[in-house]
Amino acid sequence: MKGKKQKSYVRYVLAYCFLLSCLMLLILWNINAGSVEMTMGQVFEILLGHHRQDMNYQIVWDIRIPRILAALILGGALSVAGFLLQTFFGNPIAGPFVLGISSGAKLMVALTMITLLGYGVGINSWSLILAAFAGAVISMGFVLLVSARVKNMSMLIICGVMISYICSAITEFVVTFADDSNIVNLHNWSMGSFSGMNFDKVKIMAAVIGIALLLSFLLAKPMGAYQLGEEYARTLGVNILFLRMSLIFLSSLLAATVTAFAGPISFVGIAVPHLVKGLLKTAKPLVVLPACFLGGAVFCLFCDLIARTVFAPTELSISSVTAVFGAPVVIWLMIRRHDRSA
Repeated sequence: MKGKKQKSYVRYVLAYCFLLSCLMLLILWNINAGSVEMTMGQVFEILLGHHRQDMNYQIVWDIRIPRILAALILGGALSVAGFLLQTFFGNPIAGPFVLGISSGAKLMVALTMITLLGYGVGINSWSLILAAFAGAVISMGFVLLVSARVKNMSMLIICGVMISYICSAITEFVVTFADDSNIVNLHNWSMGSFSGMNFDKVKIMAAVIGIALLLSFLLAKPMGAYQLGEEYARTLGVNILFLRMSLIFLSSLLAATVTAFAGPISFVGIAVPHLVKGLLKTAKPLVVLPACFLGGAVFCLFCDLIARTVFAPTELSISSVTAVFGAPVVIWLMIRRHDRSA
Protein backbone atom coordinates (compact mmCIF):
# COMPACT_ATOMS: atom_id res chain seq x y z
CA MET A 1 0.00 0.00 0.00
CA LYS A 2 2.82 2.36 0.89
CA GLY A 3 4.60 1.57 -2.37
CA LYS A 4 1.43 2.30 -4.33
CA LYS A 5 1.10 5.72 -2.67
CA GLN A 6 4.72 6.51 -3.43
CA LYS A 7 4.18 5.61 -7.09
CA SER A 8 1.15 7.88 -7.15
CA TYR A 9 3.13 10.78 -5.67
CA VAL A 10 5.90 10.27 -8.21
CA ARG A 11 3.33 10.27 -11.01
CA TYR A 12 1.77 13.49 -9.68
CA VAL A 13 5.15 15.22 -9.46
CA LEU A 14 6.16 14.12 -12.96
CA ALA A 15 2.77 15.16 -14.37
CA TYR A 16 2.96 18.62 -12.79
CA CYS A 17 6.57 19.06 -13.95
CA PHE A 18 5.49 18.10 -17.47
CA LEU A 19 2.58 20.58 -17.47
CA LEU A 20 4.71 23.40 -16.04
CA SER A 21 7.46 22.73 -18.58
CA CYS A 22 4.97 22.80 -21.45
CA LEU A 23 3.48 26.01 -20.05
CA MET A 24 6.85 27.80 -19.86
CA LEU A 25 7.82 26.60 -23.34
CA LEU A 26 4.56 27.79 -24.86
CA ILE A 27 4.74 31.17 -23.11
CA LEU A 28 8.19 31.82 -24.61
CA TRP A 29 7.08 30.46 -27.98
CA ASN A 30 4.00 32.69 -28.04
CA ILE A 31 6.07 35.75 -27.10
CA ASN A 32 8.50 35.02 -29.94
CA ALA A 33 5.91 34.05 -32.58
CA GLY A 34 4.24 36.67 -34.75
CA SER A 35 4.49 38.82 -37.85
CA VAL A 36 7.41 40.71 -36.28
CA GLU A 37 10.34 38.34 -35.89
CA MET A 38 12.57 38.50 -32.82
CA THR A 39 15.44 36.41 -31.59
CA MET A 40 15.21 34.73 -28.20
CA GLY A 41 17.98 37.04 -27.02
CA GLN A 42 15.87 40.09 -27.91
CA VAL A 43 12.85 38.58 -26.19
CA PHE A 44 14.76 37.98 -22.93
CA GLU A 45 16.21 41.51 -23.01
CA ILE A 46 12.73 42.99 -23.52
CA LEU A 47 11.33 40.88 -20.68
CA LEU A 48 14.11 42.21 -18.45
CA GLY A 49 13.03 45.78 -19.25
CA HIS A 50 15.61 46.77 -21.84
CA HIS A 51 14.93 48.59 -25.15
CA ARG A 52 11.90 50.45 -23.78
CA GLN A 53 11.88 52.84 -26.74
CA ASP A 54 11.98 50.04 -29.27
CA MET A 55 8.82 49.08 -31.19
CA ASN A 56 9.44 45.43 -30.30
CA TYR A 57 9.14 46.33 -26.61
CA GLN A 58 5.66 47.76 -27.22
CA ILE A 59 4.65 44.72 -29.26
CA VAL A 60 5.72 42.30 -26.53
CA TRP A 61 4.37 44.16 -23.50
CA ASP A 62 1.25 45.80 -24.96
CA ILE A 63 0.03 43.08 -27.33
CA ARG A 64 1.60 39.65 -26.86
CA ILE A 65 1.96 39.32 -23.08
CA PRO A 66 -1.63 40.46 -22.25
CA ARG A 67 -2.90 38.00 -24.86
CA ILE A 68 -0.75 35.19 -23.44
CA LEU A 69 -1.93 35.89 -19.90
CA ALA A 70 -5.55 35.97 -21.08
CA ALA A 71 -5.20 32.63 -22.87
CA LEU A 72 -3.52 31.15 -19.80
CA ILE A 73 -6.11 32.40 -17.29
CA LEU A 74 -9.22 31.84 -19.42
CA GLY A 75 -8.06 28.45 -20.70
CA GLY A 76 -7.41 27.28 -17.17
CA ALA A 77 -10.78 28.60 -16.00
CA LEU A 78 -12.65 26.82 -18.77
CA SER A 79 -10.97 23.52 -17.95
CA VAL A 80 -11.84 23.84 -14.25
CA ALA A 81 -15.44 24.74 -15.16
CA GLY A 82 -15.61 21.54 -17.19
CA PHE A 83 -14.28 19.48 -14.30
CA LEU A 84 -16.88 20.98 -11.93
CA LEU A 85 -19.69 20.17 -14.36
CA GLN A 86 -18.40 16.64 -14.88
CA THR A 87 -18.37 16.18 -11.12
CA PHE A 88 -21.90 17.58 -10.81
CA PHE A 89 -23.39 15.36 -13.52
CA GLY A 90 -21.07 12.41 -12.90
CA ASN A 91 -20.25 12.21 -16.61
CA PRO A 92 -17.04 13.04 -18.55
CA ILE A 93 -19.01 14.37 -21.54
CA ALA A 94 -20.44 17.34 -19.60
CA GLY A 95 -18.91 20.73 -20.35
CA PRO A 96 -19.84 24.43 -20.67
CA PHE A 97 -19.92 24.41 -24.47
CA VAL A 98 -21.74 21.11 -24.99
CA LEU A 99 -24.40 21.88 -22.37
CA GLY A 100 -25.14 25.26 -23.95
CA ILE A 101 -23.87 27.33 -21.02
CA SER A 102 -21.28 29.19 -23.09
CA SER A 103 -23.82 29.91 -25.84
CA GLY A 104 -26.30 31.27 -23.30
CA ALA A 105 -23.60 33.56 -21.93
CA LYS A 106 -22.69 34.64 -25.46
CA LEU A 107 -26.31 35.54 -26.23
CA MET A 108 -26.71 37.71 -23.13
CA VAL A 109 -23.41 39.50 -23.76
CA ALA A 110 -24.39 40.23 -27.36
CA LEU A 111 -27.81 41.56 -26.30
CA THR A 112 -26.23 43.68 -23.55
CA MET A 113 -23.63 45.17 -25.89
CA ILE A 114 -26.18 45.98 -28.59
CA THR A 115 -28.66 47.49 -26.11
CA LEU A 116 -26.15 49.63 -24.23
CA LEU A 117 -24.38 50.83 -27.37
CA GLY A 118 -27.74 51.60 -28.93
CA TYR A 119 -28.41 54.04 -26.08
CA GLY A 120 -24.88 55.40 -26.17
CA VAL A 121 -23.96 53.85 -22.82
CA GLY A 122 -20.37 52.75 -22.31
CA ILE A 123 -19.55 49.09 -21.71
CA ASN A 124 -17.07 47.86 -19.13
CA SER A 125 -15.74 44.42 -18.28
CA TRP A 126 -17.90 44.06 -15.17
CA SER A 127 -21.15 44.60 -17.09
CA LEU A 128 -20.08 41.97 -19.63
CA ILE A 129 -19.27 39.49 -16.86
CA LEU A 130 -22.64 40.07 -15.19
CA ALA A 131 -24.47 39.67 -18.50
CA ALA A 132 -22.56 36.51 -19.34
CA PHE A 133 -23.18 35.10 -15.87
CA ALA A 134 -26.92 35.75 -16.21
CA GLY A 135 -26.95 33.98 -19.56
CA ALA A 136 -24.94 31.06 -18.20
CA VAL A 137 -27.28 30.65 -15.22
CA ILE A 138 -30.38 30.75 -17.43
CA SER A 139 -28.94 28.10 -19.76
CA MET A 140 -27.85 26.02 -16.78
CA GLY A 141 -31.39 26.30 -15.42
CA PHE A 142 -32.80 24.80 -18.61
CA VAL A 143 -30.24 21.98 -18.45
CA LEU A 144 -31.16 21.26 -14.83
CA LEU A 145 -34.88 21.20 -15.68
CA VAL A 146 -34.18 18.69 -18.42
CA SER A 147 -31.93 16.60 -16.17
CA ALA A 148 -34.70 16.40 -13.57
CA ARG A 149 -36.98 14.71 -16.10
CA VAL A 150 -34.45 12.91 -18.32
CA LYS A 151 -32.08 10.54 -16.56
CA ASN A 152 -30.38 9.42 -19.76
CA MET A 153 -27.13 11.41 -20.09
CA SER A 154 -27.14 11.10 -23.88
CA MET A 155 -30.51 12.85 -24.05
CA LEU A 156 -29.25 15.53 -21.68
CA ILE A 157 -26.25 16.19 -23.96
CA ILE A 158 -28.54 16.39 -26.98
CA CYS A 159 -30.78 18.90 -25.16
CA GLY A 160 -27.69 20.92 -24.24
CA VAL A 161 -26.54 20.96 -27.86
CA MET A 162 -30.01 22.09 -28.96
CA ILE A 163 -29.94 24.93 -26.39
CA SER A 164 -26.52 25.89 -27.73
CA TYR A 165 -27.79 25.98 -31.32
CA ILE A 166 -30.84 28.06 -30.37
CA CYS A 167 -28.74 30.61 -28.45
CA SER A 168 -26.17 30.81 -31.26
CA ALA A 169 -28.89 31.28 -33.88
CA ILE A 170 -30.50 34.11 -31.91
CA THR A 171 -27.09 35.72 -31.39
CA GLU A 172 -26.31 35.62 -35.12
CA PHE A 173 -29.75 37.03 -35.94
CA VAL A 174 -29.30 39.90 -33.49
CA VAL A 175 -25.78 40.69 -34.71
CA THR A 176 -26.84 40.57 -38.37
CA PHE A 177 -29.58 43.18 -37.93
CA ALA A 178 -27.76 45.40 -35.44
CA ASP A 179 -27.29 48.97 -36.71
CA ASP A 180 -24.68 50.36 -34.37
CA SER A 181 -21.26 50.66 -36.02
CA ASN A 182 -19.55 50.20 -32.66
CA ILE A 183 -20.37 46.48 -32.64
CA VAL A 184 -18.66 45.70 -35.96
CA ASN A 185 -16.21 43.44 -34.11
CA LEU A 186 -18.95 41.58 -32.24
CA HIS A 187 -19.10 38.89 -34.91
CA ASN A 188 -15.39 38.12 -34.53
CA TRP A 189 -15.79 37.98 -30.74
CA SER A 190 -18.76 35.61 -31.09
CA MET A 191 -16.47 33.13 -32.89
CA GLY A 192 -13.96 33.13 -30.00
CA SER A 193 -10.70 35.09 -29.83
CA PHE A 194 -8.00 36.17 -27.37
CA SER A 195 -7.15 39.28 -29.42
CA GLY A 196 -7.61 42.81 -28.14
CA MET A 197 -6.52 42.03 -24.58
CA ASN A 198 -4.83 44.55 -22.29
CA PHE A 199 -3.56 44.52 -18.71
CA ASP A 200 -6.73 46.15 -17.35
CA LYS A 201 -8.82 43.27 -18.70
CA VAL A 202 -6.28 40.75 -17.45
CA LYS A 203 -6.46 42.17 -13.93
CA ILE A 204 -10.26 41.90 -13.84
CA MET A 205 -10.40 38.35 -15.22
CA ALA A 206 -7.59 37.29 -12.89
CA ALA A 207 -9.47 38.68 -9.86
CA VAL A 208 -12.80 37.01 -10.70
CA ILE A 209 -11.31 33.69 -11.77
CA GLY A 210 -8.84 33.67 -8.89
CA ILE A 211 -11.66 33.91 -6.35
CA ALA A 212 -13.68 31.22 -8.16
CA LEU A 213 -10.66 28.89 -8.26
CA LEU A 214 -9.98 29.42 -4.56
CA LEU A 215 -13.60 28.58 -3.71
CA SER A 216 -13.45 25.52 -5.98
CA PHE A 217 -10.33 24.30 -4.23
CA LEU A 218 -12.01 24.74 -0.82
CA LEU A 219 -14.74 22.39 -2.07
CA ALA A 220 -12.23 19.74 -3.11
CA LYS A 221 -12.84 17.38 -0.18
CA PRO A 222 -16.66 17.47 -0.38
CA MET A 223 -16.36 16.96 -4.14
CA GLY A 224 -14.15 13.94 -3.57
CA ALA A 225 -16.79 12.41 -1.30
CA TYR A 226 -19.54 13.32 -3.78
CA GLN A 227 -17.71 11.43 -6.52
CA LEU A 228 -18.11 8.25 -4.46
CA GLY A 229 -21.89 8.65 -4.24
CA GLU A 230 -24.44 10.92 -2.59
CA GLU A 231 -25.18 8.55 0.28
CA TYR A 232 -21.50 8.17 1.10
CA ALA A 233 -21.06 11.95 1.00
CA ARG A 234 -24.03 12.43 3.35
CA THR A 235 -22.54 9.98 5.86
CA LEU A 236 -19.44 12.20 5.93
CA GLY A 237 -21.58 15.25 6.69
CA VAL A 238 -21.52 16.82 3.24
CA ASN A 239 -24.39 19.21 2.55
CA ILE A 240 -25.39 17.90 -0.89
CA LEU A 241 -27.70 20.80 -1.77
CA PHE A 242 -25.06 23.40 -0.86
CA LEU A 243 -22.40 21.50 -2.80
CA ARG A 244 -24.57 21.24 -5.90
CA MET A 245 -25.50 24.92 -5.80
CA SER A 246 -21.83 25.82 -5.34
CA LEU A 247 -20.79 23.70 -8.32
CA ILE A 248 -23.49 25.35 -10.47
CA PHE A 249 -22.51 28.85 -9.33
CA LEU A 250 -18.76 28.40 -9.75
CA SER A 251 -18.91 26.60 -13.11
CA SER A 252 -21.31 29.24 -14.45
CA LEU A 253 -19.11 32.08 -13.17
CA LEU A 254 -15.97 30.60 -14.70
CA ALA A 255 -17.63 29.88 -18.05
CA ALA A 256 -19.28 33.32 -18.06
CA THR A 257 -16.00 35.14 -17.43
CA VAL A 258 -14.33 33.28 -20.29
CA THR A 259 -17.21 34.10 -22.64
CA ALA A 260 -17.32 37.76 -21.60
CA PHE A 261 -13.69 38.32 -22.55
CA ALA A 262 -12.99 35.79 -25.31
CA GLY A 263 -16.34 34.58 -26.60
CA PRO A 264 -17.41 30.93 -26.60
CA ILE A 265 -14.54 28.44 -26.76
CA SER A 266 -15.43 24.86 -27.62
CA PHE A 267 -14.37 21.48 -26.21
CA VAL A 268 -11.71 22.72 -23.76
CA GLY A 269 -13.97 22.06 -20.79
CA ILE A 270 -14.54 18.45 -21.87
CA ALA A 271 -11.25 17.33 -23.37
CA VAL A 272 -8.72 18.84 -20.96
CA PRO A 273 -10.12 17.47 -17.65
CA HIS A 274 -10.25 13.98 -19.15
CA LEU A 275 -6.69 14.22 -20.50
CA VAL A 276 -5.45 15.51 -17.14
CA LYS A 277 -7.18 12.70 -15.23
CA GLY A 278 -5.61 10.22 -17.63
CA LEU A 279 -2.19 11.76 -17.06
CA LEU A 280 -2.55 11.68 -13.27
CA LYS A 281 -4.44 8.35 -13.15
CA THR A 282 -6.78 9.81 -10.54
CA ALA A 283 -9.95 11.94 -10.29
CA LYS A 284 -9.23 13.31 -6.79
CA PRO A 285 -10.23 17.00 -6.87
CA LEU A 286 -7.33 18.06 -4.61
CA VAL A 287 -4.90 16.73 -7.21
CA VAL A 288 -6.87 17.31 -10.39
CA LEU A 289 -8.10 20.89 -9.92
CA PRO A 290 -4.68 22.64 -10.14
CA ALA A 291 -3.63 20.27 -12.92
CA CYS A 292 -6.83 21.08 -14.83
CA PHE A 293 -5.98 24.77 -14.67
CA LEU A 294 -2.45 24.13 -15.95
CA GLY A 295 -3.73 21.76 -18.62
CA GLY A 296 -6.32 24.26 -19.84
CA ALA A 297 -3.68 26.99 -19.95
CA VAL A 298 -1.32 24.78 -21.97
CA PHE A 299 -4.09 23.68 -24.34
CA CYS A 300 -5.34 27.21 -25.04
CA LEU A 301 -1.85 28.68 -25.43
CA PHE A 302 -1.04 25.97 -27.97
CA CYS A 303 -4.32 26.49 -29.85
CA ASP A 304 -3.89 30.28 -29.83
CA LEU A 305 -0.39 29.86 -31.25
CA ILE A 306 -1.85 27.76 -34.08
CA ALA A 307 -4.66 30.28 -34.64
CA ARG A 308 -2.21 33.20 -34.95
CA THR A 309 0.57 31.66 -37.00
CA VAL A 310 -0.59 28.87 -39.33
CA PHE A 311 -2.36 31.14 -41.84
CA ALA A 312 -0.78 34.46 -40.82
CA PRO A 313 -1.63 37.28 -41.28
CA THR A 314 -5.14 35.76 -41.29
CA GLU A 315 -6.13 34.70 -37.78
CA LEU A 316 -8.37 31.72 -37.12
CA SER A 317 -11.03 31.77 -34.42
CA ILE A 318 -9.74 30.08 -31.27
CA SER A 319 -12.91 27.99 -31.04
CA SER A 320 -12.24 26.46 -34.46
CA VAL A 321 -8.76 25.35 -33.42
CA THR A 322 -9.83 23.99 -30.04
CA ALA A 323 -12.56 22.03 -31.82
CA VAL A 324 -10.02 20.42 -34.16
CA PHE A 325 -7.96 19.13 -31.22
CA GLY A 326 -10.72 18.69 -28.64
CA ALA A 327 -13.51 17.07 -30.67
CA PRO A 328 -11.56 13.84 -31.36
CA VAL A 329 -11.07 13.42 -27.60
CA VAL A 330 -14.82 13.80 -27.04
CA ILE A 331 -15.61 11.29 -29.80
CA TRP A 332 -13.17 8.83 -28.26
CA LEU A 333 -14.78 9.39 -24.85
CA MET A 334 -18.25 8.62 -26.18
CA ILE A 335 -17.07 5.48 -28.00
CA ARG A 336 -15.22 4.29 -24.91
CA ARG A 337 -18.28 4.95 -22.73
CA HIS A 338 -20.51 3.05 -25.16
CA ASP A 339 -18.12 0.08 -25.19
CA ARG A 340 -18.11 -0.05 -21.40
CA SER A 341 -21.90 0.01 -21.18
CA ALA A 342 -22.28 -2.65 -23.89
